[in-house]
Amino acid sequence: MRVVLDTNILVSALMVQLGHPAAIYRVWQEGYFTLLVCAEQLDELRATLHKPAVAERIKPYHAGRLINQLKKLAENIGPLPRVERSPDPADDFLLALSEAGKADYLVTGDKSGLLLLARHHATRIVSPREFAAMFA
Repeated sequence: MRVVLDTNILVSALMVQLGHPAAIYRVWQEGYFTLLVCAEQLDELRATLHKPAVAERIKPYHAGRLINQLKKLAENIGPLPRVERSPDPADDFLLALSEAGKADYLVTGDKSGLLLLARHHATRIVSPREFAAMFA
C-alpha cells in the first residue's frame, strides 16, 4: 500500500503521542505501508517545525529524527506533475505527489480542503481516523 501523509499528520504525530496521527506514524515505522514524500513536502515540514508555536512543543531532536527517517525510509517521488485542484493551492503538491507516486491513500486532517475532494485519480483521500481504523 502506497500512502501520502499530509504534513499536518506528521507534525501531529510528534506533538501528541496518543491519537490517530501517532498510531499511523507507528504503523508506517513497522512497515505496514510505503510512505511517499517529495522535496516540496520536506521543505514544508522543515518550515512548519521551525514555527515558534510548533518548535516550543516539539524537541529539536524529535524534529530532526523525523526528517532523517523520512529521507531514509520513505520513497522520495519527483518530479511532480502540475496539479491545480485543491481548495487551498498550497496543498496542490500533495495531490501531485499522490498522482506521481500512484498512492492508494492521501491521509489528511484538512476538513475544509483536501477531504472535501474525497478522491484524486486513483487515490482515496481519507481522515486519520478512517486510515488508522484499517490497522485496528
